Amino acid sequence: MASTLTKLTTVVHDATAKHTATVIFMHGFGDSGAGWAPVGEQLSEYVPHVKFIFPNAPALPITANGGMLSPAWYDIKSLSTIQHEQDEQGLLRSRRQVMELVREEVDRNKIPANRIVLGGFSQGCVLSLLTALTSEYRFAGVTALSGYLPLHSKIITMVSDANRKTPIFWGHGDADQVVKYKYGEQSVEFLKENKYSVRFHTYPRMGHSACPQELGDLLSFFNEVIPEELPVMAKA
Repeated sequence: MASTLTKLTTVVHDATAKHTATVIFMHGFGDSGAGWAPVGEQLSEYVPHVKFIFPNAPALPITANGGMLSPAWYDIKSLSTIQHEQDEQGLLRSRRQVMELVREEVDRNKIPANRIVLGGFSQGCVLSLLTALTSEYRFAGVTALSGYLPLHSKIITMVSDANRKTPIFWGHGDADQVVKYKYGEQSVEFLKENKYSVRFHTYPRMGHSACPQELGDLLSFFNEVIPEELPVMAKA
């Protein structure tokens, strides 16, 4: 049966040198790929071999907003606790859509999965974690910014071993009042207890946003996990 999934639209910042790695980064609730595209353009100056893909979430009715349509990767029931009922169906639908972007990079553009980083901010962080932890592909890394781990009650029953050792960069501001800092702490503790390789970066006085220090740390992470591949010199 043919897939009925709608292909995600994207904002793309192409590599400015030979394309050997890709970052797929999902925005947060109410935003779009264009909201994070300037970050890709800024970082691209230092990692010219990297192509940045910023998908656009569809407009969904949001329960916490009285059913109003907003760009979102899944419905928000409540943010009173990360253990609250979550929109598993919406999360899994968006996961399938992101995996289509991954397969396109691997199959059409010939970028190996271990040269792809998945990441996101807030809702996009949640989606990137779900996608990476349950994927059959082994990714180069995961960047989780200001989010939380979804589906706590069953995520460990869904995971693949492919990314058990994949490095996860986690950044969170300790003044975040949207996705509370403690949610990030609890999620990281849970992942570490289950033997995942998580590096937790705390940004003092940062709210639900990003800061220059975090972007600098992100760049260092990219240089580590998807470094530029130097050409092999022929022997004389």
